[in-house]
Amino acid sequence: MAAVFTAGFGAGAINSVVGSGTLITFPVLLATGLSPVTATVSNALGLIPGSVSGAVGYRKELRGQRRRVLRLSVGALLGGLAGATLLLSLSADAFETIVPVLVGLALVLVAFQPRINRLVQRRRERTGTSPRRDGGPLLFTGLTLASVYGGYFAAAQGIIYLSLMGMLLDEPLQRLNAVKNVLSALVNTVAALFFLFAADFDWTAVALIAAGSALGGYAGAKVGRRFSPAVLRTLVVAVGTVALVQLLLR
Repeated sequence: MAAVFTAGFGAGAINSVVGSGTLITFPVLLATGLSPVTATVSNALGLIPGSVSGAVGYRKELRGQRRRVLRLSVGALLGGLAGATLLLSLSADAFETIVPVLVGLALVLVAFQPRINRLVQRRRERTGTSPRRDGGPLLFTGLTLASVYGGYFAAAQGIIYLSLMGMLLDEPLQRLNAVKNVLSALVNTVAALFFLFAADFDWTAVALIAAGSALGGYAGAKVGRRFSPAVLRTLVVAVGTVALVQLLLR
């Protein structure tokens, strides 16, 4: 019980700052003897309070982004529901193959985001175009597909969100991180609600992760908001690299 609670705290803190908290809680739940599906659905429900507290901790960075968040939330809800459905109906083989590729690509995009943004800005200056405030159809589609993955497993989901928004939105990384926390909370919630009617939970694990992640999410937001863009980007790449290695070794 202490291990699951501690894992929930760590996952909540990491999710609010970077993402990939599932890579902490999921192995711990498996070590307690839960099946992979039960561990996944219990983890999804337990991490909801952490996602919410992380979003609350970043509420200052969310100011002025209401319209953007509402639009992208539609894709997050649809994608999360689709991913939850896939978890209970399809083999995991296909996802286990594509997930490391997605995470690896997301890490490259995050690492080189400043350079990519400079190239994009030069192109806009040459063509006389300006960035769309909502990221356009490309961002909506990309985040919806990332949410499908999030509803299915969620490991490194936040890193994929940050990489997509960093390329297509002209905003500081901390403001994008705030949006990421809201979208992650929505995906976890819609997936967990679906699982309530279609899967078996371990309610002790859910309660322990929920309590730990709620505390960890708010604490992580308090600390993460103080990081400079360079520090936050370095942390994203570092945590994402660990996540990628763990996914490849599974």
